[in-house]
Amino acid sequence: MPDTKKFIENLSGAGKCIGVLTSGGDAQGMNAAVRAVVRMGIYVGAKVYFIHEGYQGMVDGGDNIKEASWESVSSMLQVGGTVIGSARCKDFRTHEGRLHAALNLVQRGITNLCVIGGDGSLTGANLFREEWSGLLDELVQSGEISEEASQIHSALHIVGMVGSIDNDFCGTDMTIGTDSALHRIIEVVDAIMTTAQSHQRTFVLEVMGRHCGYLALVSALACGADWVLIPEMPPKDGWEEQMCYKLSENRADKKRLNIIIVAEGAIDQSNKPITTELIKDLVVRCLGFDTRVTILGHVQRGGTPSAFDRILASRMGVEAVLALLEASPGTPACVVSLCGNQAVRVPLMECVQMTQEVQKAMDEKRFEEAVRLRGRSFENNLNTYKLLSHRKIDSELPHSSFNVAVLNVGAPAAGMNAAVRSAVRVGITEGHTMFAVSDGFEGFYKGQIKEIKWGDVGGWTGQGGSLLGTKRTLPAKHIDKIAEQMRIHNINALLVIGGFETCDRIKQSASGTKRRVFIIETMGGYCGYLATVGGLAAGADAAYIYEEPFDIRELQSNVEHLTEKMKTSIQRGLVLRNENCSENYTTDFIYQLYNEEGKGVFDCRKNVLGHMQQGGAPSPFDRNFGTKIAAKAMQWISKKLKEFYREDEGRVFANTEDSACLLGMRRRALVFQPVVQLKDETDFVHRIPKEQWWLRLRPLMKILAKYKTSYDVSDSGQLEHIVRLRAKDISAI
Repeated sequence: MPDTKKFIENLSGAGKCIGVLTSGGDAQGMNAAVRAVVRMGIYVGAKVYFIHEGYQGMVDGGDNIKEASWESVSSMLQVGGTVIGSARCKDFRTHEGRLHAALNLVQRGITNLCVIGGDGSLTGANLFREEWSGLLDELVQSGEISEEASQIHSALHIVGMVGSIDNDFCGTDMTIGTDSALHRIIEVVDAIMTTAQSHQRTFVLEVMGRHCGYLALVSALACGADWVLIPEMPPKDGWEEQMCYKLSENRADKKRLNIIIVAEGAIDQSNKPITTELIKDLVVRCLGFDTRVTILGHVQRGGTPSAFDRILASRMGVEAVLALLEASPGTPACVVSLCGNQAVRVPLMECVQMTQEVQKAMDEKRFEEAVRLRGRSFENNLNTYKLLSHRKIDSELPHSSFNVAVLNVGAPAAGMNAAVRSAVRVGITEGHTMFAVSDGFEGFYKGQIKEIKWGDVGGWTGQGGSLLGTKRTLPAKHIDKIAEQMRIHNINALLVIGGFETCDRIKQSASGTKRRVFIIETMGGYCGYLATVGGLAAGADAAYIYEEPFDIRELQSNVEHLTEKMKTSIQRGLVLRNENCSENYTTDFIYQLYNEEGKGVFDCRKNVLGHMQQGGAPSPFDRNFGTKIAAKAMQWISKKLKEFYREDEGRVFANTEDSACLLGMRRRALVFQPVVQLKDETDFVHRIPKEQWWLRLRPLMKILAKYKTSYDVSDSGQLEHIVRLRAKDISAI
């Protein structure tokens, strides 16, 4: 069978010129995308040009179009906004403006464009591509370019990346900037909650989203808001009374605050705007609650991009360059999208048309269709919020005689409490009696088990650590006592949440000095995920992990590489080391080696991050992911309980492989995998999987740090259609 693998070293960008621009509204992470395009382009031998001020710079030409160097994108990974500027350009909307833009590109030999922006910017790029040959003909006729130049530059290739905090573009799970905007929103909500509790206030928060309610919906999920209003799903008639009843009910349950989140484009069933002031007046008039309005505005666009956005943008930037290298004259313009944990290419105009269909459905009051068109992820977010936010009265609950226990095991992790809250509330909605087990399996065998109610988990979503308590105790030694406790409490099912039983600020600190290298030790046991992905997000020069053995020759090579980089320009260095990557090459050893070999060129500092990595409030992603994955797990448990229940014996009888499963993401979907099947896939000694998907990101990190390396790009290159993506998206989160 022939080897079908494809490697980056077999692709050449020699003779190609790539232009990169950011257009429309800015979004955190755009700079990471620009950096990735520049460095990957240079890596493969292409020339890369900055096009400053978006399409306006392309039309105006001159100094707005400058060749980029490797060093010109240093220290921009952690910067918000877009350092090459963005502008809304009326000139580019005219034929004359696009003619000027074409001339400016041809004069510099640019026939490949990476456009980072929203649907308007990408639509403009596609129109430009379609007109390209006609524009060149006009330039030949006017004598501004030669016939030969027209033939050499006969095809314009376009690849788009969506930079939009609203996540309003169909065809991708997440757009660049969305996660960072969610961070800003949650930071504000968490801060507001303390003052709201102190004074028993109701807060009405307006977040961005004129046409898309993603930010409002996910932030409501992530903070456990009492009510959310989004344009895709206007509230039914009579919503005012229902909302006020919900708020008063929560106060009766001794909840000292209420949070209402409103997308700026929120509407009612008649397409009339629902404003924050309207809601405030309603609450004050009907309930008399002390109510305040907070409009977040452009703070959602600002600040440092999150680790997620940096990694997403870096992966998309690299994939965009690969797409341009492989493009032929007949290749349609595409968008690099995220599907699950994979970067994929989707036809640009399919995405634009689908996005426009959403707005059309909303204008025509086909709101359920609008939600469906947004994609399965959006739809699941909405359904999960409905499940968790509205408590059914007892008469509405399905009858069930099942008892379900939930416990945390292993080390505490941010997002555990969100998962427990979700599991408890979904379980109650399914009609089960829910039990909480304190202190993991140790608490289980000691009988630290009690029933947990809907209201008991209120406010848990934003809490760090594990409120149930967790221990590393394994169940094997106490299996008989655990079985006895299960019998005493008649527990029919278990939901176990746990493990296998911050580099950015340091990099910014280094940016304040010249030629300094930080050696950082991360946690992770024998798993190098944190060191690798943290390195990619922070722009590290090296990351040492257990999964990729290294020796003194590699360490010496890394030091020499870093020394050469710092001699040519003012640089900052960052080296990460997984805590168990090597028994002999310790953090102290690596620090001393770099410090000694770098004398006269750079100095070193070291930092062991330790348990601070487990502390603090969970991120929006962890809150949202924990919430949705636990809801899905409880629905699976409910299905299995009904499937395994024997009416003649009055008990649950489960002895099949799929009665004990691990729920997790594989490539593009959440998958329930029988635990017994994990035996052959797991390195139990080191507590890690034998195959790890993220190892494919390591060459990317090395390339962006200017190392020559082999990079398998076999998964790249396939253009997928939205319809096909949706068919694969049946288990999307």
